[in-house]
Amino acid sequence: MDAIYLGLFGVVIGFVLWWWNEYWYVIPLKFKCFKSSTKLPPGHMGLPFIGEMITFLWYFKIVRRPEDFINAKRRKYGDGEGMFRTHLFGAPSIIVYTPAVNKFVLFSDSNFKQEWPTVELMGVTSMAAVHGKAHTRVRKFVTNAINRPDALSRIAALVQPHIVTSLRSWAEMGKIKAKVETQKMSFENIGNLFLGKESGLFLNSLDKLYQDILPGVRAYPINIPGFAYYNALQCRRKLEDIFSIELNKRKLKNQNKVEALDLMDGLMQIEDDEGDKLSDKEVVDNIVSLVLGGYISTSLVSMWAIYLLAKYPNVLKLLREENMAFTKGNSGDFITAKDVSNLKYTNKVVEEVIRMSNISAFIFRKVVNEVDYKGYKIPKGWKVISMLRYIHTDPENFRDPMYFNPDRWNETAKPGTYQVFGAGQRLCPGNMLARVQLALLLHHLSIGYKWELINPNANIIYLSHPAPIDGVEVKFSQL
Repeated sequence: MDAIYLGLFGVVIGFVLWWWNEYWYVIPLKFKCFKSSTKLPPGHMGLPFIGEMITFLWYFKIVRRPEDFINAKRRKYGDGEGMFRTHLFGAPSIIVYTPAVNKFVLFSDSNFKQEWPTVELMGVTSMAAVHGKAHTRVRKFVTNAINRPDALSRIAALVQPHIVTSLRSWAEMGKIKAKVETQKMSFENIGNLFLGKESGLFLNSLDKLYQDILPGVRAYPINIPGFAYYNALQCRRKLEDIFSIELNKRKLKNQNKVEALDLMDGLMQIEDDEGDKLSDKEVVDNIVSLVLGGYISTSLVSMWAIYLLAKYPNVLKLLREENMAFTKGNSGDFITAKDVSNLKYTNKVVEEVIRMSNISAFIFRKVVNEVDYKGYKIPKGWKVISMLRYIHTDPENFRDPMYFNPDRWNETAKPGTYQVFGAGQRLCPGNMLARVQLALLLHHLSIGYKWELINPNANIIYLSHPAPIDGVEVKFSQL
């Protein structure tokens, strides 16, 4: 009899736990919805505190089929106009996964503010976290510094020596892990462009700290020792201390300097309409987050390019032919940013690598005003999670989406289906920087080197960022 009572008690507790979040978050809102024709998107809020985080991690880390997290919901609840309700990363949330609703969210900055669950890692006063005029003035400077044609020309000249030197060293090693080596190469380039630093002890120490931040970027924000977020936050604070010391050195050394030599110098010199400059904290927060963003995206797409070209030799053949033909008519060892624009097939490869690598699988917004969308209510104070990866891998948006096919870019992608750099006012200001750096790498790779995957069937991990589990181990040599 005791066993029966214990079993019934377990059933009751399980029922209460399973429905707790529904009663806590959903029932009060449903009473509000009675007064209008709207309703909450379909879905389930999961368990208390953790919501559906276990299910989310199951698909991303155990099953390793991230798309099935959404597919399972579509089978259970229908399409819900491209939205589901859930509870993830510590907050009640609306998942959006179709181009139409994604565009609705990303282009309405007045209703949906960018807000990371791990905002402390981005920097609370950084461009990634602030809004309005504070965001606009930093964004305008960064865009001009790294995305304008004249800036890209200067960048092309600065990064190529590092690219060429790195490739030669890889050939000398004979066997490399592309994930590790592209990180080193990318960090040297970003360190030079953003901080004016050459490779050495200073950049090596920064690199180690940034590596330890990465696992916490899309982790559950638990600030307790032993968790990824806690460790990442400690590394972030060490970086702030290092950059604060560097900032003070520059202030003493460059009191009369007018011209900005690198991105950090430029941030120190930004002025608003009233002539006010960024505070020291704003400079440090922005440089820490900008290095993080530029470093992650460039290194990972470079790694994926090496992986995908090894898996698809037909694409590498066409890439090599175009770049070899271009080299015959080029008198120097290096090419320019303008040259890159003329390498048509190379640019298609760039877009396809970026689409398939899906460095940012999802991004976050916070609902600042209650919004109705096609009969569904998006509640104020909730999070919106835009599943960019799903949009880029949905067969409804791209035919045979998991096939590496640069020729799909002979036609423009359907509106809203290609948002690897975000959209609206939060479009990544370094999107052209990433494209040009990848195109330069593809040029020098294809004309001078060959490589082969050692583990062509290695499993893929998807968090915190997607990568083959072996780090893309390859045999690498000169042609």
